[in-house]
Amino acid sequence: MKTKIKPIVGSWFEFEHHNQVGARYWNEALPKFSCEQWATLIKEMYEAGMEYLVMLSVAYDGKTYYPSTLLPRHDFACDDPLETVLTAADECGVKFFVSNDYWDDWQQVAKAMNDESIWTLREKGMEETARKYSHHRSFYGWYYPNESQVRQVFDDLSVRYINRCSQIARALTPNAYTMVAPYGTQFFRYDERYIRQLEELDVDIIAYQDEVGVEKTKAGEAGKYFEALYRMHVKAGKARLWADIELFQFEKEIYRSPAIAAPFERVLRQMADVTPYVENILAYQYQGMMNKPGTTAFAGHSSSVKLYNDYINWLNNNKI
Repeated sequence: MKTKIKPIVGSWFEFEHHNQVGARYWNEALPKFSCEQWATLIKEMYEAGMEYLVMLSVAYDGKTYYPSTLLPRHDFACDDPLETVLTAADECGVKFFVSNDYWDDWQQVAKAMNDESIWTLREKGMEETARKYSHHRSFYGWYYPNESQVRQVFDDLSVRYINRCSQIARALTPNAYTMVAPYGTQFFRYDERYIRQLEELDVDIIAYQDEVGVEKTKAGEAGKYFEALYRMHVKAGKARLWADIELFQFEKEIYRSPAIAAPFERVLRQMADVTPYVENILAYQYQGMMNKPGTTAFAGHSSSVKLYNDYINWLNNNKI
């Protein structure tokens, strides 16, 4: 029997994307959003079937996206967009994985994972975020956004980073889930070393990037990597296996031109690729790549309306 394709049940979420060139079409809009527009965006994402939202960052470039005693706040039209989106998510029943980074230069990954002064700021930031926002029903878990490339297994620094983040997270919010989303998925093969590493990692969910948008894999090919991951996760008996499929393509040169929405035909192949092997399909990302027609919270390229319409039409005709 043919497996019914699973829908996208979650998306990454951001107040601003750190790659300014790639995010040109939505980064221009987001700082100008009123609190009402942020709330509208959350509600529209929920209406599109996004049960889980994964927050990319709570800080960037030396400033936070919420009122903080640790760093100055980004100059956004909405005074506390973090409070606003969590409140809106409470009302909808959306579950947020709240970021614990980027407290320093996101491009210097090894430094971010290893430098003790950054660790001090990160831990204080997690404490402040938990104190101010973990009362929200929508505060479902934590997301650790710093990533180093996987070469069949995680490097030791990444393992230490993940486990140390989880130690802090579990002390602050014992009932919250934890998530990472590594790249380098095309390098995974069935490997006993990785099975042992999975057993050592203190993380609840791993949502592997399919890397189709950045053209490291092609639609129709990623399934073989997720099949190997599925077998290893089953054998390890740890960490739920989710997918992070990429909804974008680049206007011109990869990484050096703006991202726009991919054709739905390609996205559907990506969904089909991972469906047999993962518990849930998340996407990078609704913002910029999908916009409900007529929305007051528009952010992205005009191609985002077509992808939204095409996906919603498929979703309405393919309810599981």
